[in-house]
Amino acid sequence: MDHNAVMDAIYARGWAIVDDFLSPAEVAALRACLPAAWQPAGIGREGLHQGNADIRRDQIHWLDAELGAPVADYLARMESLRIAANRLLMLGLFDYEAHFARYRPGDFYATHRDAFAGRSNRRLTSVFYLNQDWQPADGGLLRVYDDGEQHLMDVSPMGGRLVLFLSEEFPHEVLPAREERYSIAGWFRVNGTGLGRVDPPR
Repeated sequence: MDHNAVMDAIYARGWAIVDDFLSPAEVAALRACLPAAWQPAGIGREGLHQGNADIRRDQIHWLDAELGAPVADYLARMESLRIAANRLLMLGLFDYEAHFARYRPGDFYATHRDAFAGRSNRRLTSVFYLNQDWQPADGGLLRVYDDGEQHLMDVSPMGGRLVLFLSEEFPHEVLPAREERYSIAGWFRVNGTGLGRVDPPR
């Protein structure tokens, strides 16, 4: 992957899509690390965190390197992206957090932002897809809106595809899936806001 081209795209329009970020074999290796146990996703932070099936119905499992070598390799690649973003865009990104996300048939996530200006330490969102042979009839599109909440694009959750966008600027939603759908949702963060972890996966 050309880090310069990706960061140029984010600088110019606020988002980038990288197909074949990982090979099919690497995607399959990550899928093999999917957990047996999942937790229902919620909304809000810490003491305000709660489930709301009218807003989202997905399940999550937070990533760490102990889940296996493929996860450790993925996190290392994200660290390379963090360094490139700081070098080329001067975003001041301090760390990265991510989780697996599972959408069962019928699951969705209503329109939301991953961060609000001045109120979150999340600056750059990443979504990486783990789905094999995804078809248009399978649903589960990532629908992205511009900062004025006008429809910008639909992104199919094809295996190996990486999506990056500025967290504060793009409202988005996950349309209902018709097949089981897997991804890794992550956020590059700045330091010093004192905010707890939030749970808006893809």
